[in-house]
Amino acid sequence: MSSVETIHVDGVWRGAASGRTREVLDPADATVLAVVSEAGADDADAAVAAAHRAFDGGAGVWPRTPVAQRADLLRQVADLLQRDREAIALTESRDTGKTLEEGRIDVDCVTDAFRYFADLVVGEGAGRVVDAGTPEVHSVVVYEPVGVCALITPWNYPLLQASWKIAPALAAGNTFVIKPSEVTPLSTVHLIRLLAEAGLPDGVANLVTGAGDPAGARLAEHPHVDMVSFTGGLASGTAVGRAAVTGVKKVALELGGKNPNVVFADACETEEDFDAAVDQALNAAFIHSGQVCSAGSRLIVEESLRERFVTELARRAEKIRLGRGTVKGVECGPLVSAAQLAKTEAYVASALAEGAELRTGGTRPEPSDIRPESGYFYAPTVLDRCHREMTVVREETFGPILTVETFRTEDEAVALANDTEYGLAGAVWTKDVARGRRVAGRLRHGTVWINDFHPYLPQAEWGGFGKSGIGRELGPAGLAEYREPKHVYQNLAPRAVRWFAG
Repeated sequence: MSSVETIHVDGVWRGAASGRTREVLDPADATVLAVVSEAGADDADAAVAAAHRAFDGGAGVWPRTPVAQRADLLRQVADLLQRDREAIALTESRDTGKTLEEGRIDVDCVTDAFRYFADLVVGEGAGRVVDAGTPEVHSVVVYEPVGVCALITPWNYPLLQASWKIAPALAAGNTFVIKPSEVTPLSTVHLIRLLAEAGLPDGVANLVTGAGDPAGARLAEHPHVDMVSFTGGLASGTAVGRAAVTGVKKVALELGGKNPNVVFADACETEEDFDAAVDQALNAAFIHSGQVCSAGSRLIVEESLRERFVTELARRAEKIRLGRGTVKGVECGPLVSAAQLAKTEAYVASALAEGAELRTGGTRPEPSDIRPESGYFYAPTVLDRCHREMTVVREETFGPILTVETFRTEDEAVALANDTEYGLAGAVWTKDVARGRRVAGRLRHGTVWINDFHPYLPQAEWGGFGKSGIGRELGPAGLAEYREPKHVYQNLAPRAVRWFAG
């Protein structure tokens, strides 16, 4: 993809009003992968105007489209995603740096999301009947689309995060403007093309490619935007939320996490159990080079197990095959950008300065035929003997960094796991079924895995406590984010009340 016309407004592909463009880099070698339009505030205004007309104006057919037809379109998009699976996976791999297999999995998960929300809306009733206590009144709560939605997505899972917003927004009957991260916009461009191919009316889906400031900021504050859904970092999300609240808009924020992976010694009583727990700890921390909002970047392991567990973990981490994500056999790709690489290096340096023990990694790997020197590669890093006062333990690093803390009692394990301003996800490993459920119940995190890490279901809500955000994606609550409830009270036998004598 090399076209600079990547702004989609009212069914037309166009360049930025200013004529500005941006280079999108391949993180494996820092070469130019594509050139895209760099939207400004004027482009955001045009996109919102199109979405507003498509919702409220004479062309506002989508909110009035029967639910069954909306669901059919979502299913058609799901089929098109599978048709283009290899092409999209390749785009996602080259744009984000993740492996090609991860890209394929992302396409499958996106497909599942579109099919789930299609099934969800067609399976609903016409509304919730409310008993008014008399047969003379018909009272029902119905659920209507919010209106124009501004969807702002991150760079780590651009296609997946777009689908978690677009699928429920369309299922509910909304129109939208989406702004993907300027770092990884390419798969979102492809998805918008598929929506058009499936027959979505012009103006319902609009796209602006560009930076958060000014394009994203303008969307968040625009008076004709009714709802803002943002996934990304805490600082940017706080700014978006502030702008949305000032305009009294509905807002949903998913702002990441600092996720604990708690391992009790009894989870590793056999060699098979030990192997599974270590393997999952690697997956938790190093999938997509740790650039995952739910990454298990905090290993909290029982003190009696620590040395054996961390030694084996570090040994396996050293063997992870780093390289270009499109190369067969590569297990982990580069970081997404030079800025993210520098951030990772700074976190490791601060940890070592604060007393952490480096067990493996902590450096850029040697270049090779699958790992160009110009790429943004960083070795999977295990930092032992960490504590909560360390910056690397408190802040979301979004890199291949795993910190190790220890505990002796269940209460101490829970206290450590909850000692974070975030609350997105966490896991507990134990053979004691009662303990697993007890600890899961005490963890202040939106998703808790017992003896597993990372799986999610489109039927189950995703989101967090604390500074991990506001609202939920996926599940029935994910659809509800894009709706407004309306109470319709019909008096079937109206008569004078005679409150006033005259």
